[in-house]
Amino acid sequence: MTSPGSPSQSRALIIERLVGDSGEAAQVIGVGRGMAERSLPLLQKALAGELGAPVTVDLRAVEVGRVPEARADAGDTFAMTIVSSPTSADAMTLVMDAPAAAVMVCALFGGDPDQPVSPIERDLSQIEADVATSVFQEVAAALNGSGKRSLDLRMPVPKAMSGNEARRRVLRDGAAVRIVYGVSTPTDSGTITAMIPQRILLGTRGATANNADEDKTEFDWRARFSEEVMRSTVRLEATMPLARLTLGDLAAFQPGQVIEFEENAQSQAKLSARDQTLFICEFGKLGQNYTVRVRHDARQDIIDGLIPS
Repeated sequence: MTSPGSPSQSRALIIERLVGDSGEAAQVIGVGRGMAERSLPLLQKALAGELGAPVTVDLRAVEVGRVPEARADAGDTFAMTIVSSPTSADAMTLVMDAPAAAVMVCALFGGDPDQPVSPIERDLSQIEADVATSVFQEVAAALNGSGKRSLDLRMPVPKAMSGNEARRRVLRDGAAVRIVYGVSTPTDSGTITAMIPQRILLGTRGATANNADEDKTEFDWRARFSEEVMRSTVRLEATMPLARLTLGDLAAFQPGQVIEFEENAQSQAKLSARDQTLFICEFGKLGQNYTVRVRHDARQDIIDGLIPS
């Protein structure tokens, strides 16, 4: 295994592996919208050549999000594929919801565009998955681009997955741009969502192409780490001191025995995360819910203990 040749490449690799590259939301959305709008006529033309009936393609949304959100609005029935590139195993995630799949299947097999499409309320069949794969191929090709600005996607796209395989597929978390296309006939419509990690978009579409990594200051890197770290979740545990007992007392406990709390135990609850005490709290109850109210920052005690009086 070879290592990156420069410190800037090493830093970029560490950031990408830990949190994924991210940029200013407005700038990322602008780059994503430009790419989506350029792809729209290409996609419309490609689908018109593939399908037997007219299907309208429009741009519904371009927004920032996280890669696992690709299937958040697709419901229980959808098709999905993950397209790779030489630099990433998940350069693009494509999701087609059930209404879009029904529209595409109906159009491909000559259904009457003026009649409502029968909804798909089950896992996709083999033929429906194949149709989704063909549509994903056209979407990826339209978004891929060419030349230096190309996403360099590996074609053809992998076969679309559906059912439990698609629902259980683990998507690597990271900042992304979310592009939502609408596909519709006069009576029905559905959506196709493309999620492109910002680490891919920023490296190929110029959002940060003019800002070399060497120009980034320690403050820039610290701010980027801080933003992602603050989004992480931790498990909080609230404990209340019981009493000080000898091992003999503890060994003598019997089922059903009642143990008294110390007099001030209710006001000495500790709120901790990963075995580190964060706050001293007061135990209480609000309606039907038990609560703890923060009284004191226990972390300050640690800091004060490090500094001599």
